[in-house]
Parts: sequence; C-alpha cells; structure tokens
Amino acid sequence: MADVTDKAREEFFSEAQEIIEGLSKNLLALDAAMKSETEDPALVNEAFRAVHTLKGLAGLFGASKMGLLSHRLEDVLDHLRLGRMTLNERVLDVLFSAIDVYGQILAVEKHGLDDPLSSVDELVDQLGYLGADANSGSSPAIEYELDPGLLAVLTEYEEHRLRTNIEQGLRLYRLRVQFDLATIDKALEDMKSRAKKHGEIVTYLPTGESPSPDAIELDLLMASRDDLAMLIGSLGADNVVIEEVPRRRAGVGTIPPSMAPTGTSVSPKMMVTPSVSESLAAEPAVVEPAGSLRAVSQTVRVDIRKLDQLMNIVGELAIVRSTLARIGERVRGEGNRQLGSELQRLHRSFDRRLAEMQDAILEVRMVPLGQIFDRLARVVRQISRELGKEIRLVITGAETEIDKLIVEELSDPLMHMIRNAIDHGIEAAEERRTVGKPVAGTIALNAYQKGNHVMIEIEDDGAGIDESALVDRAVRLGKLSTSDVGELTRAEVLGLIFVPGLSTRAEAGELSGRGVGMDVVKTNIGKLGGVIDVQSEQGIGTKMMITLPITLAIVSALVVEVYGHTFAIPMSSVSEAIVFDGRGSRVVDGRETMTLRGTTLPLCRLEQLLGLSEKEPPPRRRFVVVASLAARRLGLIVDRLVGQQDIVIKPLGHSLSSVRGFAGATELGDQRVGLVLDAGALIEEVLASIDATITAGGSLHG
Repeated sequence: MADVTDKAREEFFSEAQEIIEGLSKNLLALDAAMKSETEDPALVNEAFRAVHTLKGLAGLFGASKMGLLSHRLEDVLDHLRLGRMTLNERVLDVLFSAIDVYGQILAVEKHGLDDPLSSVDELVDQLGYLGADANSGSSPAIEYELDPGLLAVLTEYEEHRLRTNIEQGLRLYRLRVQFDLATIDKALEDMKSRAKKHGEIVTYLPTGESPSPDAIELDLLMASRDDLAMLIGSLGADNVVIEEVPRRRAGVGTIPPSMAPTGTSVSPKMMVTPSVSESLAAEPAVVEPAGSLRAVSQTVRVDIRKLDQLMNIVGELAIVRSTLARIGERVRGEGNRQLGSELQRLHRSFDRRLAEMQDAILEVRMVPLGQIFDRLARVVRQISRELGKEIRLVITGAETEIDKLIVEELSDPLMHMIRNAIDHGIEAAEERRTVGKPVAGTIALNAYQKGNHVMIEIEDDGAGIDESALVDRAVRLGKLSTSDVGELTRAEVLGLIFVPGLSTRAEAGELSGRGVGMDVVKTNIGKLGGVIDVQSEQGIGTKMMITLPITLAIVSALVVEVYGHTFAIPMSSVSEAIVFDGRGSRVVDGRETMTLRGTTLPLCRLEQLLGLSEKEPPPRRRFVVVASLAARRLGLIVDRLVGQQDIVIKPLGHSLSSVRGFAGATELGDQRVGLVLDAGALIEEVLASIDATITAGGSLHG
C-alpha cells in the first residue's frame, strides 16, 4: 500500500474494519443457528458477500495478504452456500480464525510493518483443505415441469436453492406479475415482504411480453409448503396470476450439469433490466441493490479527529457566549438598559443555537456499545472452547450509546474481565454438577444509561471470590499488614483484586491471572473518567460494575477557586454544593468528615491534597462541592464557586498524562486556563483507607 495516499489509507482501514466487524457478527449468528439446528441460507450468503467485498477492497488498495485470505475464504463460503459443504464446529473455528487474522493484517498494514504474517499462510492452507473436502454433489431428479429457458439462466446459487427446496418436498409455483415501471421498486419490495411469509422466491426474470410501454411483466419461481388457495388468498391481485408448476411423470427430467452457469451471454429477451435488478431471493451478486445504494448515499464516514476539531470550535464559541453575557451585564450596570437588554436577547438566542450545535455533534460521536459486545461474544466462544467450558453469554443494552473514543479504549479492559470471568469465575462442568448448578455457566453483559453516565455490568454465576484466600495472599505478599486485616470492610477486601500482582491462584493461568490484569483494567477505566466496583458472593458469582461518562468531549463543568487557583469539575460528577464554615466538620479515624442529611460525608481540602501554596488568605465562608460517582461520595472544600460553564477538555500532554487527579486542561475565557479535576481519581485517592498499608499505585502527584 506504499503508493496509496494517507486519506485513501484511512478510508481503506475504516471500511475494512467495518466489513470485518459485520462478518464477525454474521458468523456469531451462524454459530447460533447451527446450535439451534435452524437453517438460514441468507446468513451464509451475507458472509459470502462481505468477504467478496473485502477481496475487492484488498485488490483495489494492494493489500495482497488480505486478498489471498479473502479468496480462500470466499471459496469455502461458496461451498457452504451451494450445499457442497456442511457447516460444523470445525468449519466455524476456521472461519472465526479468519476474523483474528484479518485484524493482524490490518495492524501490519496500518503501522507499515514488514511482517510476513505466517498466520495468514497457515490459515490459507486450512481453508484450502476445507475446500478440497467439499463435495460437488450430483443433481437430484426434478419432479416438476420447469421451463428450460428459466433453468438455463439460473445462477449456481439459485440452482442450489431450487434443489434444496425440492429435496425438502416443497411445492413450486409460478407467479406472473405485472408491474408499473414508475413504481416497480416499491411494488417489488411489497411483493418480497408478502412472499417471504409463505416461502422462498428462488428467481425471477422478465417474460419478454410487455403489456404496455409503461409496464413490465415478470415470472417469479416460488417454493412453498402452502397450497395454491392460500397463496392466491395472500398474494393474488388483478396484476398477479399464480399457478402451481405440475410434476413430471416419474423418471422424467433432471437438472443437467450443463445447466450450471457457463459465463456465456443471455439473449436480450431474457436479460433483467437494470431497474429491477434486485432479486427477491438472497442473491449471490455482490453489487448492492439500488435501495441500498440510496441508503449509502445518505451516510458519510467522518474521521473522529474532525469531530474533535468541531468540538474545539464549539468550546471557543462557548467562551464567546460567556463573554457576551458579561458584556451585557456590564452595559446594563452602566445605565444603558436598552442596549443591555438587546445584548441579553442576543445572548439567549446564541446560547440556544450553540446548545443545538453541541448536541448535534455529540450525537454524531455516539456509537452503540454493541460494537464491542459483538467482539466479546466471539471471545467467549473461543475461550470457552479452549478451556472446555460451556458458557452462555446473555447481552442486554447493546443499543446503549457512548462516545466513540471511549468505546475504542474500552475493548481491552472488557475483554480481560470476560477472560477472568471464564477462567477464574466459571467452574468446570463436573464441579458445577456437584454443587447443583447447570453445566453451562452464564455470563451476563448489561449496559444502560444512568443520568450523564453509562453503566456496564459483567456478572457471572461462577464460584465467586474467596475473600479469606485473597486476604491471606495479600498478607503473604506483603501487600497488607496482619494488624489491619480485622479493620477492612468487605468492600475493601474485594478491592484487593485490583492490587498489582495479587491473585487467589498459586499459579498463573494461560489466559488470565498473571498479576497484570485487574489493576491495569482499573487504571484504564480511570483514564476514561470512570470507576469500577465489584460485588461477589462465594458459591454464587461475581458482578463487576463500570461507571463511565457518556462523553469526554465537551462537558458542563462547575468552575471553582482554591487558594487563587482555578479548577473545573465536570457537572456529571457534582451532586450539589453547600456553604461550609468549618464548624460542622469532625475527624473520624484520622479523616475529616461532616454529617450531611444524616449520612457521613468524607471531606477533602483540595489545597492540601494538591499541595497548593497560598496566594491569598482563604475566605471565612467556603463551600463543599459534593462529588459522586456510582455509590461513592466525597466533599471537596473550595474557596469560591465561580459558576457553571461548558468546557472542552484538552489533554495535558505525554509528560503529565500519568499524573492522577486531573482529566486535562481547558480554556475558561479572558485568557484564563484551568485544570479539569478527575473526580473519579480524587474519590479513589481519598477514600482508599488502606493506602497506607497496601503498597500499590502512585500518589496523586505521579
């Protein structure tokens, strides 16, 4: 791909990834259909189309490895859809392996690595062996009097579907339908949806007889179990004639092999006009129907970086909006009430339009979590087979939307948690039988929106976490002192699984449990502005709960001042702000707290936590900003509440990216720059009462 422009490369990677994800989803549906012993030829045909498109894309951009793999994969899928090969676990395993290898190829191409990718050659060989095992099969006897002209133009796939329907004992019907050329697309769609309720349209073609210059007549060959009367009652109309194709006398007629497509041209009389080129059956053609092309023309693939640029502009406009509001207030204060009122009216209109623009851009950034849930389903299938465990994955809330940038960073943490659940959580089949559990373990993946956050839950019905074993191992490894064991709450004990190097297993597993797992998961979730909590009951199961912001782009924030320094706290983490004079606070177990509506609220003096030097004496009356995330709360003591403002969070740069407690920086107007506090990290830092005894993680200052 050396001669391809950067823009074309990005387009190639984006389109290829989209096709591969769709193919993966399709294979999962095939797997489910095979296990439920249901046949859906359309699924195989869709997979064939996807691979064919991928092969063409690879050829266009010179991705030779991808082209070779796609060619072999296309052969196997062609055998499957033509009935020459039976879909089984072995075939599906190879097909799923292709998804992984496609990902490797994209990684190599994207980063310009000179990697021979031996895995491609190995998989190509496996696909070749599968293709060699395929049976071409012989044509069964045809029991119906079919028009030889129609048989002559059947594609190989249509011939296969015709044979299959005949072998299953279905009746064949001929539908002669007249269509108005002006409305043929809509009429075909209507006929298609009604016909699918009764059977399968194998093929169709023009009769060559035009009832009028503005109409066209088509012959449709349909296979159905229903009788003629039922079809006439459902599909019959003035422009439709339905007749059953009579059976031949015994021993007369077969579909000769010579009837298979030869590549020779068809007479003009038998050709399908371009305007009706969409087949009512699942067609093997890779050219998308006109309806799909119209849909594609209304869709634009946008680079996320361009959306980031738009968000930056919106952030700058938000600063202009705030400046406009201040000017209006100043003008009114100086006595020019009419001009001040006009500026305020203009500000309200500007504010409304800016909010609409912000919402529209955010909506474009949103993608369903189903994008990564589909990948996790494939991981569950693969790992469960490797470990010999039967796993049932239940997914709910896949339509829940979140910022695309968060989705891209969420895949690896979720994948590790799923691996942990299967490897550590779900017991072996014999052990589950012994304790009276179903042999098949269940992993539930659930997502839903809660306010300005998205909740993701991963729950298994496995053995649960052995808390005593976890504490014992923490003591043995020096992560916890014996004197503090009795003071740990249950939540703090379960939180030990996030300590680096700590596992309840004496030996590391092949898939997980190597001590470089849940601590990294927690860190990565924290970088996204989220937190992770765990609940577990031994013998019943474990539930991991992730709380994430919906977006990391533009957010509404509370601007505060502490010791002359300005900070912004995302409003999604702020539940309320109250006046604080210091008289209501008390120290409990070395921690400053206050009572708020009957509950104890831990307090944090930001100037002490952040090590701020005093620029000016703090006011006597200060404020407590109550930050909350999931079920955790923390009171942040600040000097002043400046106001609420929409901000665009910008990264701190590589050298400061590891500093905990800050989500980034933002422009606040009047040439002021403020640091954005990471409420999740602050809550974790302050509420971790075992920080003194657990030698894990760094301080707030890196």
